[in-house]
Amino acid sequence: MSVYASPEEYGLADLLCCAASHEVLDNEIVFAGTGLPMVAIMLAQQTHAPNLKLIFEAGTLDGRPPEIPTSVGDARCEMGASRSSGLYDAFSIAQRGYVDLGFLGGAEVDRYGNVNTTCIGDYLNPELRLTGSGGNPDINSFASRTVFIMVHEKRRFVENVSYITSPGWRVKKWPGGEFVHRRELYGAAYRGGPSAIISTLGVFRFDEQDGHMYLDTCHPGATPDAIKTQCQFDLDISRVKGETPPPTTDELRLVHELLDPDEIFIPKTKKS
Repeated sequence: MSVYASPEEYGLADLLCCAASHEVLDNEIVFAGTGLPMVAIMLAQQTHAPNLKLIFEAGTLDGRPPEIPTSVGDARCEMGASRSSGLYDAFSIAQRGYVDLGFLGGAEVDRYGNVNTTCIGDYLNPELRLTGSGGNPDINSFASRTVFIMVHEKRRFVENVSYITSPGWRVKKWPGGEFVHRRELYGAAYRGGPSAIISTLGVFRFDEQDGHMYLDTCHPGATPDAIKTQCQFDLDISRVKGETPPPTTDELRLVHELLDPDEIFIPKTKKS
């Protein structure tokens, strides 16, 4: 029987990692980028999803490293892998529709799940130039489900993103510029869309009919009303189920003793 850890035993990174891990289902093909998502997916592999197939973005297919690689290009990604290839093979698998779940990050998100990693402000004269798209729009468009992990600040949860790097549930159709459902825009290429946003305040999901984001669970210590004030749009808090489940003691043991003992991505909580 699972035993939840007490608040002093885990930190925010632990909570985000475990919440992300719970999004993974067994037997799925999951696409991972560098960072916390790698820990989350490998944690799922060690717990409730032993048969998942992990694709590291740089091109290792079905890798099963015993501990966390430092990046998707780390040679440890190849340990136990079915194939060690490159970006072309990894993204070709996604393009053919085989990827069930992708994990991504973003700088801005709007109520429809449109995500920006390109720039803040006008594209030609931005206030801030960001890291760019990388594989973000590809993974988001090709995977059946996408989970974004983000820092939660009011300046990041906006009415309209400055630039749509990765399309959400309702996007602009050109040349008219009107918002339409993702299903209409993608046509035969439609496979799904953003499934969840895991922020530093809570877990958010989307109504697939109207594309609106809603609050699903609040992280311990946060309240629906407080989270709503940290969004520039009118966040739906009517469906809140309660608090985000804390990590279990077994999950914490796996993260800190097996997967990331050197605290590459998830620091250990310092007990007083």
